[in-house]
This record gives sequence, C-alpha cells and structure tokens, in this order.
Amino acid sequence: MNDMNNQIAVESLNRIMELELAGVVKYTHYSLMVYGYNRIPIVDWLKGNATESLSHAHRAGELVTLLGGHPSLKIGPLLETEKHDIGDILRESLEHETIALAAYYDLLKIATRTHPETSGVQSVLLEEYARELIVQEEMHLDEVNKMLRKPGEISPFSS
Repeated sequence: MNDMNNQIAVESLNRIMELELAGVVKYTHYSLMVYGYNRIPIVDWLKGNATESLSHAHRAGELVTLLGGHPSLKIGPLLETEKHDIGDILRESLEHETIALAAYYDLLKIATRTHPETSGVQSVLLEEYARELIVQEEMHLDEVNKMLRKPGEISPFSS
C-alpha cells in the first residue's frame, strides 16, 4: 500500500481497536449487572463477548504496528444508560455491534481501494482480516437479534 493508504488503514484499525476496547468495558459492566433466574448463562455469554472484544482489539493493534503505526490508547464511546434489564443490555449490545460492523466494512473498503498506478487489491492481508471479522460480527448480531425475539417469533427483531 502507498503511504497515504497506509495511514488511512492505520486510522481505521485504531478506530476498530478503540471500539473493541469499549466492548470489553461494556460487556464486563453488563455481566456484573445481570440478575434473575437465568443469570449464570447470560453472564457467561457476556464475559465471552468481553474476551472476544479484547482479542479483536489486540488483533487490530497488531495490524497497526505491522503497518508501522502507533496503536491508540483511546477507548471508544462509553455511555452509562442506567438501564440494566436484559432486554436493554441486549439492545445496547446490538447497537454497539452494529457500529463495530460498520467499522470493519470501512476497513474492507480501504483494503480493496485501487489506484490508477496499481491494479487489484491494495492489501490482501487487510481484506481477509476485514472479511473474517465482518463474518464474526454479523453472526454475533444475528445471535443478539435472536435473543431479543420473543419465544416462537421467527421474524427478525426490529427496535
């Protein structure tokens, strides 16, 4: 990739890293705020999401350094809504994951951008990484969407 695309990719990866680190904080917080009969499996699921977000942040940071950039020390937006009903938590999770998915799609656009002086994909590494994480995020969104449906409902949840 040329220097300009390299810098754009680093900025995109740093944004992803910040969003994923925010996910670590959010999912950890959510896991502490679940009460009721189904607490244990939901807490385990939320802790798993926190662990996955940390792994995603680490991978993004590794790519930042691979491209010669400096990993961000920032964390994405954290908003305490004071809503801790499991439905509220899942809707917030759906929103967070939707934003993260958009960031991975942005990276995919950067990775596949072409220029007149070159032909084809600018970075197969970044393209494959973005595609892999897009699949994971879309599957996660589907999982949350199914959790938000009432038992027996087939059609997707819409807020």
